[in-house]
Amino acid sequence: MGLYPLMHRIKLNLLPKPFKMLRSTSQARGGLPGWFLWILAIVLLISAGVTYRILASHLELSADTAISLPVPLSAFPAKVGNWVGNDLPIRNTTKEYMQTHFADDFLSRRYVNAAANVWADVYIVYCSSRPASIAGHQPRVCYPGNGWIHDGTERSQFFSQSGRQILCLIHRFHKPAPMYEQIVVLNFYILNGQITTEEKDFSGLLDRRPNIAGDPARYVAQVQISSVLESSIRTAAKEMADVILNFLPDKDGKVKTAEFVQTPASSNVKTELSGNN
Repeated sequence: MGLYPLMHRIKLNLLPKPFKMLRSTSQARGGLPGWFLWILAIVLLISAGVTYRILASHLELSADTAISLPVPLSAFPAKVGNWVGNDLPIRNTTKEYMQTHFADDFLSRRYVNAAANVWADVYIVYCSSRPASIAGHQPRVCYPGNGWIHDGTERSQFFSQSGRQILCLIHRFHKPAPMYEQIVVLNFYILNGQITTEEKDFSGLLDRRPNIAGDPARYVAQVQISSVLESSIRTAAKEMADVILNFLPDKDGKVKTAEFVQTPASSNVKTELSGNN
């Protein structure tokens, strides 16, 4: 409320209840000078404005502070079963997108299974400071943005090594001649420990609230596993899904990997996991 509207409301006796009470009290005590009420009103307005700015600044700072997993994704094992991985570079445009959309942690790694003569790229992104900011960052948007043609998407599922059923989407893309390429992408989301394939589950207005409490168990993570063959991504997904889920808080907020990793920087980080719960 500006100063002029406040003066007008005082003149018409349309003050908010606290001001009316103050005015009534002053009249009961013989009245206070009019200039005192004006100064008091101005002071209250300034105080409210300062308080709002301080709180807004604090909330913005809290929301912009990255929230760390108990065990960072950089500690994800380089060897899972017969799969051996090496980190992949991230495109600058992808880095900028993740920074703008508050990605708190990510992993981008190519795994090769020499015994089966196959490979698969594993990409995981974890968003907790602003969980819903990951909405829109999906294969059907990102791949066409990098020159791929979308051939189709189908709903599917697979079972992890522990027997957990995981719903997923299978996307198919290609690049036209003369540089013909094709790629198949398996993806799904983990929302606060629960599997989903639907962005609508975390893109509502309430879901867009920043994670002011800094709770790492309130999050959305996306998993993408890609290769040229669908059989490769399904095999990799089956053998790595449990390991991935163990790095993220479950529905009770528990991170299973933290049980055997003392600290994120610990030298005791295991470099090989079985993939079983």
